[in-house]
Parts: sequence; structure tokens; C-alpha cells
Amino acid sequence: MHVIPCHKPNHSIQTHATPDMLTVLENCRVSPPPATVGDSSLPLTFFDFIWLLFFPIHQVFFYEFPHSREHFMETIVPNLKHSLSITLQHFFPFAGNLIVFPNQIVGRKPEIRYIEGDSVAVSFAECSLDFNDLSGNHPRTCDMFYPLVPLLGRATKVSDYVSIPLFSVQVTLFPNSGISIGLTNHHSLCDASTRINFLKAWTSIARHGTDELFLNSGSLPVYDRVIKYPSSLDEIFLSQPGIEAFDGDYQPPHLVSQPEKVRATIVLTQAHINRLKKWLSTELPTLEYISSFSVACGFVWSCIAKSRVHIGEKKSDDDLERFLCAVDWRSRLDPPIPQTYFGNCVGPCLTTLTKSALLADKKGFLTAADIFGRALSETIKNKDGVLKDAETWIERAFQPVPTIGVSGTPKTRIYDVDFGWGKPKKHETISIDYNGSISVNACKESSGDIEIGLSLPAKQMDVFISICGDVLESYFYEPE
Repeated sequence: MHVIPCHKPNHSIQTHATPDMLTVLENCRVSPPPATVGDSSLPLTFFDFIWLLFFPIHQVFFYEFPHSREHFMETIVPNLKHSLSITLQHFFPFAGNLIVFPNQIVGRKPEIRYIEGDSVAVSFAECSLDFNDLSGNHPRTCDMFYPLVPLLGRATKVSDYVSIPLFSVQVTLFPNSGISIGLTNHHSLCDASTRINFLKAWTSIARHGTDELFLNSGSLPVYDRVIKYPSSLDEIFLSQPGIEAFDGDYQPPHLVSQPEKVRATIVLTQAHINRLKKWLSTELPTLEYISSFSVACGFVWSCIAKSRVHIGEKKSDDDLERFLCAVDWRSRLDPPIPQTYFGNCVGPCLTTLTKSALLADKKGFLTAADIFGRALSETIKNKDGVLKDAETWIERAFQPVPTIGVSGTPKTRIYDVDFGWGKPKKHETISIDYNGSISVNACKESSGDIEIGLSLPAKQMDVFISICGDVLESYFYEPE
């Protein structure tokens, strides 16, 4: 294990906390064990370029932990440092930096660079907020979570390139109640599949004290850039508006206080989903693809649209609204690439509807689930579509259309992230606060149930929850 204590303010992890909320117990930096990783450069691919200017991904896991500060500092802190260090030996890009060359110097595309001694900023803190309140499903002010979220370190200009830290960690104790683990990564580092593989490795090592089981699992990351695609796609994306931001004083986007917004979680049980599927099958007998994920997304999309109208948002019935989710392409490219490929390998599934179609009573859900389900089915079956049609969807993605994006998927089993204290009590995707997206994950108690996280203005959230309840009740209590 290689841990570097941090005493200088510019080395300390940055947080949104105010002094009365958070007490920092220790700031340090964690590296892979010395001489276990050679200096390396990992070129970005087109799939990584997509996320260069995107906001960071913020996650917070909440674990019940009815122990004191002394127990936390004596047992948990050393174990997390040790296990993270060993994990970084196998996932070294997490300790590296994103290197971007201003003005797109000829032949120098962005890359992830690791140099011996590079490290991850890790902070251990104590929080006075109510653990049980934060880890609930009910509406809670978004600002309450920001003290638990580590920021990425500052980007620095070095010679002819910009160096941007890629990953940071904050572990927060709620004395005699719980622990939260906040994770932030630059999206160009990896997608959800790579991130969950990293967490599986870290938790396995934390539970067992060694990487033996992880090494025997066959889950080592594949760093070879095995995705084949036309080089023209790099040029297309790197010419998009906004890339010139790296020519100036670039800093990663960060969460800004939004006291008027709240986050809440709704749960669609297996019974809810089966009833919605049954109604869809009855109304659309030719619909080939009806998954729990597409049903949940269609349901939430239509309810959000209705909630906007109820709070007075006025738009033309012909105004467009877009729904977007990312599809993992590892097994769907031709030829397929390894499931443990490190980096980003996702393509978009874009669906657009008019406002009037989404607002049409029950048919709003029917139409949303129908068109999204069909788009998702076509995207999954199209082996080379994400590359073949790249120019088209890049153009569509940059159109100024109100968009609801999706973070997560029930397939990742996010509640299996167990460091040795049991499964999380709650998981929150804090980065949905940036743009009003939603998070979708399988529930802790039952993988057949789906939990959906939302971040909305408080008034709209109240209306949304009411609409969801009314719609579900109408499906359950209408005559057969």
C-alpha cells in the first residue's frame, strides 16, 4: 500500500461542505503499491471523446454502521486505503490524469496518462447530518448531499497540455449510524460497466484483504484499444463546439447549490411493472419488445411531462421532448469486444416525442413506452449502427431539445457493492442534479423491483409523486 498524507490545502480533496456540516478527519492520496505499474499512456477512443466536456459522475453509497469514530479510524480507514491501493494496481487509470492538448496539436489526441507516483485524492470526514433522512426515498433538498460528494482536483496547464484528475473519493462517518462513500470520476475515464468492475474489485479486496479472489475471477481489465472504427469519427467529434474550452482556463464542471431542488426515489415493484406490461401487451399486441426497463422509463417520462404542465410550464403541443439512454456495446459490436474492456463503450438510444403525445392521459405512457421500447430494441439489434450512424446521432445529440437522460441500469446490481459491512442501505446518483436526468437501478430487496431517482424543483416533485400514484392506482383498480 502506498498512502501519502496531505497537509497542504492545495492537495486536500475539495468538497461543498460548510464547517457546521462536515469535519475533515484526514486528507491523503492513495497510489498503487510502488513499482507495480509502469508509466503508461492510454489513448482515448471515439467512445471516450463523447464525454470530454460532460459533467463528472457523482455517486454516494450509504451503509449502516452503528460504530464510533475511534472504530472507524482504527479499522475502516486503514482497510479502505490498503484495498484501494491494491485495486489501483489493476485499475491504474483511476490514479492517472486526462491529458488534453489545446488547439488539437497535430497527431496528439487526448489520452489518459499514468506516471509512477500518481495518486487518488481520498478524504475521510465526519458529518452531523441525519443519516436516516439522507438514505431515505422521500424528497430531500439536493444541497444536503453535496458535502458528501468529492470534487475532482483542479485541472492544470503543463507545458503544451492540460492535465485533469480523473477520480476522487470521500468516506464520511455518521457516528453510531452509518458511513457514506462518495465517488467522483471524469466521464471520459470510463462508463458504468468499467466503474462497476472497479468497485467489484475494490470491495472484494476490502472484504478478503487480498486480490487473490479478484485475480481468479477472470475480471482483469482489458486495456488494448480493440474497438475498430473510422478515424473520421474522431475528427467529427473533436470539431464540435465547446472543444475549444481546453484552450483556456478549463476546469471540470461542478455541482452548484440548488436550494429549490429536491431528490426523491420512487419504486416500481414487480407487481406494478407486470401490470403495466400486461396493459401494453393488450393495447399493442404487435409490440415485440417489452422489458421492465423500457416500461419503467416510459412511465417516468410521461409522468414528468405531465408534472411540468401542472406547475404551469407552457409550451406548444408540437414542442419536442427527447429521452436518451446509453446502451453497452461490448457484446453488440461485430466482432464483440471483451466484457472487461476498460473505458467507455456505450452508444445512445435517442427517442423524441411531441409534448401532446406525452400528455395524452393513459396514452401518454402507452406512446412513450412503445416508441422507447422500439428504439431500444432496434438499437440493441443493430450490430454496427452506433458507428455507421455516428454522424447522424452526434448531430441529433447537439440539437437544443429538452432531454431526459438515464443514468444506470438494473443489470449493474448496484446494491451488491459490499465492502464488508453489508449491502448499501441506499445508493444515490448525485450527478443527475446537473441536467434533470433520472437514475434507474434494481432495488436492494428484490432485483425484480426498480428504483428510479429524480432531481426536480420541490413543487414539481410533489406533483410528479402524486401523478405517479394516481396513474398506478388507475391501472390496478380498473375493471379487468
